Order: sequence, then structure tokens, then C-alpha cells
Amino acid sequence: MDTASIATAYLAGALLFIGVLSVVHMVFVRYVMGESTIWQTEFTTFAISASMLLGTPYVLKTGGHVAVTVLPDALSGLPKFLMQLAASLVGLAFCIALSFGSWYYFYEAYAFEWTSGTVWNPPLWPAILPVAIGATLLSLQYVAEILRGEP
Repeated sequence: MDTASIATAYLAGALLFIGVLSVVHMVFVRYVMGESTIWQTEFTTFAISASMLLGTPYVLKTGGHVAVTVLPDALSGLPKFLMQLAASLVGLAFCIALSFGSWYYFYEAYAFEWTSGTVWNPPLWPAILPVAIGATLLSLQYVAEILRGEP
């Protein structure tokens, strides 16, 4: 699971870089060339959102998420472990629910050929797929952390 989290972190970094390039392109086309843009805003939103969602398993793996640790830091031993385990189980439950909902949403978008309804009008399933993959991998990373004894 750790390897998958690292791999998706690299993919997330690449998507973030591509999203930034898209913004630069949009600024150049709009303000230097004086032309309108069609796909850049939507593509940037999709790419950066996918980057954020695909990077979440790595953030959990490395402990890079924002957390309020006043109470757990004041505890030690079994009470601290139980508090962290309870928090991890709640996080896991949420991620499992998000995974289920996002895979169902992905299925609907793909099966019914949903599009964004904008001028560019791309299909929506490529934008929804990273949500489903990211939530699923985050769920699996939670399981790995719990089994490792580091909830």
C-alpha cells in the first residue's frame, strides 16, 4: 500500500504541474494574445482536484495532514492508542462511504455519458475517476496504518 501511495503522490505532483502549466497557458492566450480560452479553466480545475485527491494516501502515510493533537499528546500508552484508533476508524468509515458514493457517481457519469455542459463540454467521468481512486486508496492506507499499529 505504501508503494501505491508513493506512486499516486508522483502522479498527483505531475497533475499539479500540468494544472499550473494550463493556468500559464490561459494567461498567455488571454492577456498576451487577446484571445478567449475554452478548455483551460475547466482542465485546470480537473487536474488540480485530481492532484489533491490522489495525493491524500501519501499525506496520511507520512502524517502530513493537519491535526489537533493537544489531547493525544497529553496521553500515553493505551489511552493514546485507543484515541488514535477511534479517530482512524471514523476516518476509515468516512472514506469507505466516500469511495462507494464516488464509484457509483463515476458509473453514472460513464454509463449515461454525462458532460460538463460548458463550451468545452468534456465528459465528466475522467474528472470523477480520481475522486473514486483517491478515496479508495485513502481507505486502504487507513487500513494499512491500523494494521501497522500506527492509527
